[in-house]
Amino acid sequence: MSDNQFGPTRFGFFLAPYHPLTGNPTLQLQRDLALVELADRLGFAEAWVGEHHSAGLEIIAAPEVFLAAAAQRTSRIRLGTGVNSLPYHQPLMLADRICLLDHLTMGRTMMGVGPGQLATDAAMMGIDPVRQRDMMHESMEVLVRLLRGETVTAESDWYHLSEARLQLLPYQVDGLEMAVASTMSPSGAVLAGRHGAGLLSLAASDPSGYDALLPNWQVYEKTMADHGHTVDRATWRLVAPMHIAETREQAMREAEWGVEHLVDYIEKLSGRSAPWNSSPRAAVEQWTGEGFPAFGRATIGTPDDAIATIEKLAEQSGGFGTFLLLGLNVADWDATQRSARLFAEQVIPHFTRANRNRTASLEWAHANSERMIGGLTAGIQSAFEKYGRTSASALGTEEAN
Repeated sequence: MSDNQFGPTRFGFFLAPYHPLTGNPTLQLQRDLALVELADRLGFAEAWVGEHHSAGLEIIAAPEVFLAAAAQRTSRIRLGTGVNSLPYHQPLMLADRICLLDHLTMGRTMMGVGPGQLATDAAMMGIDPVRQRDMMHESMEVLVRLLRGETVTAESDWYHLSEARLQLLPYQVDGLEMAVASTMSPSGAVLAGRHGAGLLSLAASDPSGYDALLPNWQVYEKTMADHGHTVDRATWRLVAPMHIAETREQAMREAEWGVEHLVDYIEKLSGRSAPWNSSPRAAVEQWTGEGFPAFGRATIGTPDDAIATIEKLAEQSGGFGTFLLLGLNVADWDATQRSARLFAEQVIPHFTRANRNRTASLEWAHANSERMIGGLTAGIQSAFEKYGRTSASALGTEEAN
């Protein structure tokens, strides 16, 4: 990578989550909690959890409730709503819940926002999909003011606030960190830039989302400047699906375990049969090749493959701060845990350069080995000579007596 491009230094998980319809939903939620707990122990920096209300696979309806439970099992990992669908909530009520969560987590809460992803969610609430992004902007306008402690009177065609204020402000004195979901369109980048929020690129590995990374960043950068905010690439988060193992073949086999439920999900939401549904292996090959609609291209391989993908994203984007693994439950629980451990052990240190001084120390020792070994040999010889004479002298005294 060139000097003006850099890879991420923070890592985490982004859980929609996606669960097979054949499983026990109660246990699936417990597994999600266990993954966040494992991520905390392994040193991952963040865990983001989504909000969905239909279609059966994405079964967390209230990320704040889930994250409150996760907070009780963890100690350091930061916890984000990924994302709250703003058109679905009265802004004051949502701000109140987020502030409560921030106190329950003692300042580990992040708030992700978006327009809502599933058309079926919006349809059940009678929300016109064409209006969702406008509603997101209208909600954000008052949310940021409420979270700053302002008293807000405002009205739209879907909410009314009269001298609304939060009785409990965020735990974080410097304010709650916010991030706006961004995929292909510049809408999220404009909203984030207007309010000084971070950018959360959910489709970084999708061909269209990948191509939109730099254009969306440029829109974000300009909008931030226009509204007097300081731009910081460290606040940019990219999301992509990954599963890794010791070998690429092993990772492919492990992904075959659950890939069919994703194929079924895609087919049912799109109303069309997928041409790559002939076998689990064919689906995995499609996913790592051309990619899946909505999920993008996956990296199913080794830690080196994961590093290569992230470096490519850094080059395409010009640099970002946090990489989030999209949790898709394509491998069984044991394989998922091994993948997380491998990522923590081999991928994260590559980007954080955690071993740079250890490597430098060994290189220094190697470069000076002749001098060091010479000194060590001389020291040993001196010891032999010194203590040899002492031993001989002591022996002579004993013989004289």
